[in-house]
Amino acid sequence: MSGSFTMYSTPWCGYCHRLKGQLDREGITFDVVDIEQHPEAAKIVETANNGNQTVPTLVYSDGTSQTNPSLIQVKDKLASLAG
Repeated sequence: MSGSFTMYSTPWCGYCHRLKGQLDREGITFDVVDIEQHPEAAKIVETANNGNQTVPTLVYSDGTSQTNPSLIQVKDKLASLAG
């Protein structure tokens, strides 16, 4: 299964590392952006989270987002995007 989303994260986020590992094991591809290295990305995260820099935040090709989703939530979202 190939993903069509970007994960916004930080290097020290345990939830980010866990979700990345789960997605990798499932063979789901995605882009990763470190919001500490890219301030413009932090603004995207803040917009999705009512002004908070909560990670992981996933932004999908349809413009929707999920904050700290489970693997099942990500798979369900990708299935809905695939039609």
